[in-house]
Amino acid sequence: MKYDVAVYIGRFQPFHNGHLSVVQRSLEVAQHLLILTGSHLASPDTRNPWSSEEREEMIRAALPANWQKRVSFIPIRDHLYSDNLWLTEIQQKVLEEAGEEARIVLVGHRKDRSSYYLDLFPQWDFLEVPRLEAVHSTAIRDAYFSGSEESNYAAALPAGVADYLTAYQQTGRYQWLRDEADYIKGYRQAWAVAPYAPTFVTTDAIVIQSGHVLVVRRKARPGKGLVALPGGYIQQDETVLEGMLRELREETGLKVPKPVLQGSIVENRVFDAPQRSQRGRIITHAFCIHLKPGPLPSVRGGDDAEKAWWMSLADLYAHEDQFFEDHFQIIQHFVSRT
Repeated sequence: MKYDVAVYIGRFQPFHNGHLSVVQRSLEVAQHLLILTGSHLASPDTRNPWSSEEREEMIRAALPANWQKRVSFIPIRDHLYSDNLWLTEIQQKVLEEAGEEARIVLVGHRKDRSSYYLDLFPQWDFLEVPRLEAVHSTAIRDAYFSGSEESNYAAALPAGVADYLTAYQQTGRYQWLRDEADYIKGYRQAWAVAPYAPTFVTTDAIVIQSGHVLVVRRKARPGKGLVALPGGYIQQDETVLEGMLRELREETGLKVPKPVLQGSIVENRVFDAPQRSQRGRIITHAFCIHLKPGPLPSVRGGDDAEKAWWMSLADLYAHEDQFFEDHFQIIQHFVSRT
């Protein structure tokens, strides 16, 4: 074969016939295929409903027996605000698996702007694989989580994946995701009559003290039950700073004087990844507040927060897959700098 290893990067939410055709072509040119499943440890939502482990299981169910030993899986985290961190993780893990002397080819197809990453690996050859028309993961997810008849999406799936998704409908997680999908659909429909696509502005507070970060558990959809930063939409008559302080007080009851909070702000940054929220285009202004070491102030959940508490930094990384939207990455950004 021309190559030792082929590398195929994707989210595979879910794995469909178009993906299967790329796998087949990869194994025609390479001895071994590494499937890199993106969005590893992202909390479940309507765009990324299945974990890395679940996606490996469904993909394995789609592969013939004689392909199984020739395919390996590597989960890859999202780094929405640093392509270099994302590239570093991929390069390291591929080289660990393939070895420095391996002949490597990257496989895939350029479908839209999100495919820019295919040009970020000049050290590897690239093989363009034609895309199967009329096969789109987004359309499959929309039909699946709307309760549509299986016939509306099953033809686009390998038989093993269709069976996996049928069984998945009996789980509590499926119902949670379906409720999320219903909420997101209603939210977007409410703004469908706007003369242009709306852009929303929110604020988030990252309060750090003595190796702990202040977090809340969301009371309502979207992301009901997930861990999040205290924050929310700004009001018409306030600045983003004022909005952040108001939301912080409302959701956590943090009894630290306002002048102390303002004086403890060490950094603020805009987080604006276009895909950061399934509700639509939401740009958040995040403020990092670093309080002096000492006993942790008492907090309690209020307003949109079911619960508020101080999470240790060790627990932060242990619960990465429970954080709402990109909140873990926002916290990670500030923790690495303060």
